Amino acid sequence: MWRIWRLYDPLRAMVVQGIFLFSLAAMIHLILLSTNKFNWLDGPKKAQGTASQNAPLPSPVPAAKS
Repeated sequence: MWRIWRLYDPLRAMVVQGIFLFSLAAMIHLILLSTNKFNWLDGPKKAQGTASQNAPLPSPVPAAKS
């Protein structure tokens, strides 16, 4: 094991590992925040029903005669 640390600087290796772990944690949290189920800031968003998407269009307003 001591031969590995002769190849790499221990301080630099720990700094790189810390940066990697912090960026991995930030990426995981951002992925979870983008999901509907695990968004702890906004809460779960209610899914819009398909009935409103399939509703018929309102009847057209007749043009006023002048």
